[in-house]
Amino acid sequence: MRWAVGIEYAGSAYLGWQRLGHGPSVQASVEEALGRVAAHPVHVVCAGRTDAGVHARCQVVHFDSAADRSPRAWTLGATSALPADIAVRWAQPVADEFHARFSAQSRRYRYRILNRPVRPALEHAFVAWERLPLDATRMHEAARSLLGEHDFSAFRAQACQARHPRRTVLAARVARVGDEVHVEIEANAFLHHMVRNIVGSLLPIGRGEQPIQWLRQLLDGRTRAVAGPTAPPQGLLFLGPRYPVACGMPAEVTA
Repeated sequence: MRWAVGIEYAGSAYLGWQRLGHGPSVQASVEEALGRVAAHPVHVVCAGRTDAGVHARCQVVHFDSAADRSPRAWTLGATSALPADIAVRWAQPVADEFHARFSAQSRRYRYRILNRPVRPALEHAFVAWERLPLDATRMHEAARSLLGEHDFSAFRAQACQARHPRRTVLAARVARVGDEVHVEIEANAFLHHMVRNIVGSLLPIGRGEQPIQWLRQLLDGRTRAVAGPTAPPQGLLFLGPRYPVACGMPAEVTA
């Protein structure tokens, strides 16, 4: 039987989602916990990999198991075996053809920037910090140029292994929420460091150092070397994927 599982995690203590041989990963912890419940080794496939220090509100994975377990058993049993910074939020059976990655129509990210003169203390692991005032309206207007299908080479990490740089951005929004500026982007898929590189180029616009049109110029120029620096990982939160209604997934991950 195939199962889908929703997972939230704080990524600060991990080298990213993907299992690695030289350090802790979220995937390794999740597979070990699910394996304990199943009483056999479990391999999971995720909706979207996250980098070191990046967090997730609802990462979705699927796995196959012949073990006779209820959704409650998968959810509570796995969570009890996980470290405190990872939790299984829900589990449900899905059709055999469901695929956490390939069935997803889009993915959503939020980047949080604490915008005040004093650095963060309580949430230092969950927000980036910018001491100079940011104009969220200018940043939002610039981000609108990302909408649609484009070549995102200007915001692609050198180590990116994607076959091509074209992606379709479905929504891009920048808004001020108290002392924070939030950047939210939804796309069919993302390149390596794509969101963090976009944020790194929005910040000079928000500070008034670059014109609003600069982001569009970078996009059209397709040259990573002239774009802004990569924003730090701790501000990035993977909100989750979206699936077609036919997949029967929870509302928070349904398009």
